[in-house]
Amino acid sequence: MQRKYNKFLRGHRVPSFYMKNLQKIVLDIAEKNLTNEDFFIADVVVSSETGPCKIFIFLDGDKGVTIDDCVALSRAVANVLEEEDLVDSKYTLDVSSPGVDFPLNSIRQYTKNVGRDVKVTTTDGTDLKGKLTKVTNEGIVLDKEVKKGKKISLEATELAFNEIKKTIVQVSFK
Repeated sequence: MQRKYNKFLRGHRVPSFYMKNLQKIVLDIAEKNLTNEDFFIADVVVSSETGPCKIFIFLDGDKGVTIDDCVALSRAVANVLEEEDLVDSKYTLDVSSPGVDFPLNSIRQYTKNVGRDVKVTTTDGTDLKGKLTKVTNEGIVLDKEVKKGKKISLEATELAFNEIKKTIVQVSFK
């Protein structure tokens, strides 16, 4: 990591117009410190609305992640932030896996969840529920139940990623 970023991040709070810069720096550091090729960064969020700067890293994996995986990444990222003096103010760093209500935001997350029930909110505000059956570089295929009289059938619905506002995996307690 280059020290040139440091001049942007001086002060008690990180200025809001530098949030994206810090977010990109943290994402880069996190990705370089992934210890397993099954891991990927689902998202990085940087906030300093009130109080110290808060940095959240959401670690995901094709086969899941453990608390130990999160701790290892947290230590690695914190070491680089400290060694390079990238945030010259108080900050908190939180590394966790995305929760069940965390929206899918990468092709890799969608692919990991093929075969699961999802709720998709489209850009026009429509909510669709169904089973995620296919993921391509352009979008997804969702099998949703359609009632026609007394018969229930599955209808494949294709959605381009630019038509999707958010997708949440539905948890079933059956």
